[in-house]
Amino acid sequence: MSEVTLHPRLEALLGYRDAVAADIDRPLLTTIIAIVALGLVMMASASVGVAEQAGGGSMHYLQRQLLFLVPAVAAFAIGLRLPLDILESLAGPLLMFGLFLLVLVLIPGVGRESNGAVRWIPLGPVNVQASEVARLFLLIYFAAFLQRHGATLRRSARPLLPGLLVLGVAAVLLLAQPDFGALAVLVATIGGLFFIAGMPLLLFIGLAAVAGIAGALLIFSSPYRLERLTAFRDPWADPFDTGFQLTQSLIAVGRGEWFGVGLGNSVQKLFYLPEAHTDFLFAVLAEELGLVGMMVVIALYAFLVWRACRIGATSLRAGRHFGGLLAYGIGIGLGLQAFVNMGVNLGLLPTKGLTLPLMSYGGSSLVMSAAALGLLMRVDLECRRAGRSASARPQRRPS
Repeated sequence: MSEVTLHPRLEALLGYRDAVAADIDRPLLTTIIAIVALGLVMMASASVGVAEQAGGGSMHYLQRQLLFLVPAVAAFAIGLRLPLDILESLAGPLLMFGLFLLVLVLIPGVGRESNGAVRWIPLGPVNVQASEVARLFLLIYFAAFLQRHGATLRRSARPLLPGLLVLGVAAVLLLAQPDFGALAVLVATIGGLFFIAGMPLLLFIGLAAVAGIAGALLIFSSPYRLERLTAFRDPWADPFDTGFQLTQSLIAVGRGEWFGVGLGNSVQKLFYLPEAHTDFLFAVLAEELGLVGMMVVIALYAFLVWRACRIGATSLRAGRHFGGLLAYGIGIGLGLQAFVNMGVNLGLLPTKGLTLPLMSYGGSSLVMSAAALGLLMRVDLECRRAGRSASARPQRRPS
């Protein structure tokens, strides 16, 4: 019997898949899949009312989210396969493209307005949220920037100027939309990267204080932001106007008690709680699955963030600074966004328009989160292979 041979390209592809399967972080991948799967279930439940009202059937938003899942999986696969040295070389062009999108969305006739904010660029049947794309590309840029200037930053503040200039331009463009929540998460994430890269503590504290003062000025100079802060402090003072969203969210959380009212049995999602399938998905989850369900979700996100930070620390110890800073940035960014969303739903933070990553309805957030997690797993993959290669090299015996 003759031996069956495969085409060389097919053999290379199968070999690559086998190598990825051997090196991939299975617990992290399982956690990501669990968050996405739970998000699909809860989003389908939370969107039943608004989907029927829109006339698309009760599963309308679930069907659209499943369609968004296809490019999200593709983005994850691209991130997993993209070599980090190539990604680092593309940091500048990606930054320019991200800033271009932030400018493009502000051009009259191009950006789409919703609830007083211009954040989306219509592309046929879908809308691309410019800030979601720009935030990931800015993160890649600053990881590459600190890879080049990190050593100098530990001795001098001179490298800060170009970095702060880029961040300032992005801040102005985000505030013009306005998207204060995305800006807050971005500034906190980049600040965390500067601290991890070795910025002197006093300088870091000074910049953090300046950022805090600037944030406070932005809040108190804007009537609608100040109104949100006032409503957050006492939502029951005006439960049918400024405090409506928060009071309805707290009612949903309270109804859930320990084990919830049962999957699909939420009352608040039936036109009581606004944005139940996007910004306030966690409140519906709390109502239907109770405290136990909330703790499971929190544990999943906590593991994801912990694993990202561990990958970052391992990469930095191995001298792979770009990958290490990128992993830290992805973990900090996703963790902060999840924390803010949950905090808003539980009445711990003022209302902000931030979705729950990988769970809330929305194609831009899902695709860019998947791309970021693909890059995170690429960092881990390259670090594992580099470590194995180093351990396989023969040790030179002393003469």
